[in-house]
Amino acid sequence: MAKIRRLVLDTLKPHEPNIIDLADALGEIEGVAAVNISIYEIDRKVENAKVTIEGDDISFDEVSATIRDMGGTIHSVDEVVAGKLIIDDAETLQD
Repeated sequence: MAKIRRLVLDTLKPHEPNIIDLADALGEIEGVAAVNISIYEIDRKVENAKVTIEGDDISFDEVSATIRDMGGTIHSVDEVVAGKLIIDDAETLQD
């Protein structure tokens, strides 16, 4: 099975824990090298966050369990990069 190198997740999380604590917890997962969390919408009780994770061998199950344990949910998996390298989307004529 190919190793997951990047995950981009659309998540919903409570205000607490804050994104620093969430990023710290995700960064402790084996195989994770970097975590980026951006809040793009704030409601009274929750925040919508884009979570980008990169590493050598990311366990989606561990990532989703960590988010769930911290009170969050994954709305969607918006990007996955797997294999030996990380590649970015190539621009096409449709873009």
